[in-house]
Amino acid sequence: MKLIVGLGNPGKQYENTRHNIGYMVLDAYAKAHQISFQKEKFQGIYAEFWHQEEKVILLKPLTFMNLSGEAVRRYMDFFHIALEDILIINDDLDLEIGTFKLKPSGSSGGHNGLKNIELHLHSNQYKRLKIGISNNKKMDTKDYVLGTFTTEEKEILSPVLKQSISILDDFLSMDFDLVMNKYNRKHTG
Repeated sequence: MKLIVGLGNPGKQYENTRHNIGYMVLDAYAKAHQISFQKEKFQGIYAEFWHQEEKVILLKPLTFMNLSGEAVRRYMDFFHIALEDILIINDDLDLEIGTFKLKPSGSSGGHNGLKNIELHLHSNQYKRLKIGISNNKKMDTKDYVLGTFTTEEKEILSPVLKQSISILDDFLSMDFDLVMNKYNRKHTG
């Protein structure tokens, strides 16, 4: 079983904010595959489907970003999902908007959602798809990540959201090293 987690904050006021790029990627994937988020459990809204005889869960934690690990841990425990079968999708201030990077593990890089996941999983050895949102050093970081994307930024992100659909399909079908080799070398960041 695989668990793909898109990080974000629940509620209308957070839609289209930079911090919610994880939710946006899952929404794009679900729309492309006609999957709907209709189930709610353990402080998360989720969708289940089968891919090549393997069950997959798409999860949007409802715990708010800084407590994302609580929901991830509960889903792992309830559904008996191994750490190596998890992919976390998060925003990254250190990557330019319109770029992404797949990583097999690593530090939180100061991202509070990832810090909380590490706390609850007792590990930083989980796979990630980091989506660049750039960084506006003229703004307070909290205000920036909770700010909405501009029209221009949405246009820049559009190809990344489309490519993320292929990335997630490949995550479900291929060895992660092959997925990283396929996509990271084509992309800066």
